[in-house]
Amino acid sequence: MSEYQYYEFLAIDRPLTPAQMAELRARSSRATITPTSFVNEYNWGDLKGDPTDWMRRYFDAFVYVANWCSCRFALRVPLSVFTADELAGFETETALTIDGSSDHWIIDWALNESEDYDRFASDSGSGWMGRLVPLRDELLRGDCRALYLGWLAGVTAGEVDEASLEPEPPPGISSLTGAQQSLAEFLDVDLDLLTAAVSADSEASAAAVDLDREMDTWLAGVSAEEVRSTLKQLLQGESHQAERQLKTRFFAWQRERVPRVAAFRKRRSVAELRELAKRAEAERLQREAEKLAQLKVERRRRREAYLATLAADFDRCWQGIDQKAERGIASSYEEATRALVDLAEAYTLHSSQGEFDARLHGFMERHGKRGALVRRLKQAGLWR
Repeated sequence: MSEYQYYEFLAIDRPLTPAQMAELRARSSRATITPTSFVNEYNWGDLKGDPTDWMRRYFDAFVYVANWCSCRFALRVPLSVFTADELAGFETETALTIDGSSDHWIIDWALNESEDYDRFASDSGSGWMGRLVPLRDELLRGDCRALYLGWLAGVTAGEVDEASLEPEPPPGISSLTGAQQSLAEFLDVDLDLLTAAVSADSEASAAAVDLDREMDTWLAGVSAEEVRSTLKQLLQGESHQAERQLKTRFFAWQRERVPRVAAFRKRRSVAELRELAKRAEAERLQREAEKLAQLKVERRRRREAYLATLAADFDRCWQGIDQKAERGIASSYEEATRALVDLAEAYTLHSSQGEFDARLHGFMERHGKRGALVRRLKQAGLWR
């Protein structure tokens, strides 16, 4: 199987300049390059550049997918969003790494050795950016749930020592956003481990915020000078940058009003989380077994209702099977065999095996020379 790699970069805070686009074009003649993005697929070669360096210089988001069961997602956020101490507890060996520049944090999630071969055999990588990039706005609000998921991915991959304590579980970890659910999927986070982790969440921490009211309160305090500055950016065609600056200021204001970390119970060790995950797995398997049993009962109920319709007119059923056999083609023999299997079960429930055998012998007197049909009946256990 040939190699496949997908690279996608996105510029959010400010578009690429013509000079920057020319620099990127010099690295790839085939890539799709716009003022806000770089996208390319590789089947034999590789990216002529360092993605982390490109994140420092050009871009705010990066997605990478390779068909050898590896993927990566990175975001660039301003240094002011987090302190180094706030980020340190979430880092692992490779699943979540954080690099700092003079102005930004580059937060990098990675999955290096997935065992979901079917996923990576069919995943082109092209849909992930849209699903994951909303995480950047969540991080700008001070939402650390994506960071905690990265740490859980490290635990799933065996990168975190059993005695290590978890980072403080962020508020709302039991009610993940769509982008956060996508990140857990992207990183193959163990679902039972995630269930164990979210048990620390509190109802108060997951309470929804009235965003419209929050925005109205903040806008009431925006000065006329700030409004004129934003409107001027819009008139100059810098709408994207104006939106980003407004959001950054609004999210910073939100963080000052709402404590980032709510009060939680004692932090748990990785070993304790794994024990909770075992219990979660047992409960999940029990639920799945109960659901499967219910499905089997329902399938059996529908099956018996269908067999009752056959038993209501056995003669008509035999006539239909005769017609199928008389067509003398393989597909009709298959249909006749399946119909006889159903009919045999209907006789068992509503008549007798002896009566079915007698009718089957009569059927074979009429069609016993059809070798292909006889072979199918023998394979189905209906005839010797």
